[in-house]
Amino acid sequence: MDEQRVRGRGGGPPRWWGNGPPWREHRHGEGRYGEGRYGEVRPGTDGGGGRWPWRSTLLLTVFVLAGSNYAADQQVGERAHLDLFARLLLVVGSGLLLWRQRHPVLVVFGTATAAMVYLGAGYPYGPVFLTVALGCFGAVVAGHRRAAWTAVGMLWAGHVLIAHWLYHWLPPSGDQAASWGQEIVVAAWVAAIVAVAELVRVRREQWDRERAERAQAARRRADEERLRIARELHDVLAHSISVINVQAGVGLALLDSDPEQARSALTTIKAASKEALGEVRQVLDTLRTPGDAPRAPAPGLDRLSELVEQAAGAGLTVEVRGAAPKLSPGTDLAAFRILQEALTNVVRHSGSRHARVRVDEADGALRLRVDDDGPATAADAGGSGNGLAGMRERAAALGGTIEAGPRADGGFRVLAVLPLKVKEDR
Repeated sequence: MDEQRVRGRGGGPPRWWGNGPPWREHRHGEGRYGEGRYGEVRPGTDGGGGRWPWRSTLLLTVFVLAGSNYAADQQVGERAHLDLFARLLLVVGSGLLLWRQRHPVLVVFGTATAAMVYLGAGYPYGPVFLTVALGCFGAVVAGHRRAAWTAVGMLWAGHVLIAHWLYHWLPPSGDQAASWGQEIVVAAWVAAIVAVAELVRVRREQWDRERAERAQAARRRADEERLRIARELHDVLAHSISVINVQAGVGLALLDSDPEQARSALTTIKAASKEALGEVRQVLDTLRTPGDAPRAPAPGLDRLSELVEQAAGAGLTVEVRGAAPKLSPGTDLAAFRILQEALTNVVRHSGSRHARVRVDEADGALRLRVDDDGPATAADAGGSGNGLAGMRERAAALGGTIEAGPRADGGFRVLAVLPLKVKEDR
C-alpha cells in the first residue's frame, strides 16, 4: 500500500458427408477458421485449410454418372446420346467439388459453366444440377453470397435462353421449346437451394457468435479468478511478512543485549510464518481441486482479535470499538482482508505505534474505519504498492467504496463502506 502515503479484469453444426463443412475443419490443433485456444478467430486465417473431401466427392461423382445414365435411358429420342464428352463434363462438374472448401467461388462458377455446356449440347436432364446446387450451397455458407447468386442466376438465364431461343441451332435436332411451367419449377428449385444455403449461413453465424460469447465469458471468469487469487495471496502474505520484518529487526537489534526479548521476537516470527503458510496452502488447495469446498473456513471479523494480537507482535497497539452484525461469507472475508491490509499499512508506513479501529452499521451498510496518528515514515517497508488497489477491488466487487488519505489533523484514515446485502446474497 505504498500509494497511500504518496496520496497525502457447443454445440455446433452437424458434419456433412463425414468430412464436415469448411468451418468445422481442424488442423494442427487449431479450431475452425484458425481459432486459438479460446475460440477466437485469428486474423489472416480462413476455413480452407481442412482435409480434402475425397470420399464425398467420389461418391457424388459416381451418383451423378449413374443417375445421368439412367436419365439418358428414360429420355431416348428426346435428348442427345450420353457420349464421352458428356461424361467428361459430368466428371469435371463433380470433381470441382473437391475444392469447394478451399475455393468456393471458383467451384460455383465452374459447376455452373459445366452444367451450362452440358445443357447447351442437348444432353439429358439429370443430376447434373446437383453439382451446381452443392457449389452454390458451399459458396453461400462460406460467405460468398453474391458470387453464388450470380453463378446460379447465369445458369438459369442460360437455360431460359437455350430452351426458348437457341434450341433451333443446338442439338438435338428437332428439339422444341420448353414450357414456361418448367422454367417456373426450375426457378423454384433455385430459390429453394439459395434459401437453404442462406439459412445454414445464418445458423453458422449464430453458432460463431455463441462460441465467441462462451470464449469471452471463459476468459472473463479466468481473469476474475486470477485477480481474486492475486488479492488473496497479497493480503495473506503482506500482513504476515510485515510482522516478520519488524520482529526480525527487533531480534537482530536485541540478539546480544537482550536474548530473552530476541527469543520473543523469533517466537512471533515463527507463529506469523506458520499462519501465513497455512493460509497460502489453503489458497493453493483451491487451485489444485477446483470446485471443491475449502478445507478450512474463510477468515472473517470473528478473527479480528487475532489481527490485533499480530499487530501487537509487530509493536502496534490497536484499539477496537464496535461490533459487526451478521455478515455473508463474501462480505465477512472482504471486511477482514480490508482491516488486515489497513493495519499492515500502519505497521509499514506510519511512525505511530497506535491505531484505532471502529466497526459499526449505518444505513444498511457496514462501516470500517482505521485511523493512525502518523506521521508517515520514509522507510522502505517492502510494499508491493497494490494494497489500496486490492482493497478497492474487494469493496467494488460487493458494491462498496474505499476512502483513504491523510486526515486534516494529521495521521491517516482508511474508511470502507460495504453494503450488508449484495447481489450474491439475493
